[in-house]
Amino acid sequence: MLKSQGLVICYQRGVPVVQGISFEVKEGSCTAFIGPNGSGKSTTIKSICGLVIPSAGEIWFNGERIDSLAIHEIAKRGISLVPEERRLFFNMSVLENLQLGAYRCRGQNKIGKRLDAVFEYFPRLEERKNLPAHSLSGGEQQMLAIGRALMSQPRLLVLDEPSFGLSPVLVAEIKRIISKIQENTGMTILVAEQNARLALSLGEKCYVLESGRITLEGSTSELAQDERVKKAYLGIE
Repeated sequence: MLKSQGLVICYQRGVPVVQGISFEVKEGSCTAFIGPNGSGKSTTIKSICGLVIPSAGEIWFNGERIDSLAIHEIAKRGISLVPEERRLFFNMSVLENLQLGAYRCRGQNKIGKRLDAVFEYFPRLEERKNLPAHSLSGGEQQMLAIGRALMSQPRLLVLDEPSFGLSPVLVAEIKRIISKIQENTGMTILVAEQNARLALSLGEKCYVLESGRITLEGSTSELAQDERVKKAYLGIE
């Protein structure tokens, strides 16, 4: 469904942040990027969604090259991002934030059905639907960010650091919900995470990024047993 070939992304002064990586996300799978802060995970995610233009390489989605498309054109093709730090409209209500996610949907009945589906995953959002987004807890804000992305009924759901700033209890709840979404819908999911335990428990395939390069790749079960991953990312000697 999604693949990259030789992706290079530079920021200031032409210094590459992502250095010629290639990866593939198969339809219906959950794929994870793990790595330390500054490894290039979020930059790669942004390039997939059109927020960053690659300096070289290609990104393909459903057989179409998308690395030169505008953000809204990529969204039209069915890629929806849950950004790092949520990026909600804090002075708008929970309901209004969710409705923004369905901006391309026509018809109140369709929007209503999508809201019902989101509220089934996140009952707390329904309870708080008329409250401003800034009044929510950190975990609830993450739920709202995921719910907003789901309102577009994406073909590919991209999550950038979904555990950011959350307690272990809330991380476990977010994991349960993401797993349930994929189980119920078969949606293709791509997760970028510093929390390697979370990423490895969610995904089927995993790529390890370090200093802008993919240093390891394989099934999550294989990488969870890899001595380098266990020592560097899981705290197991």
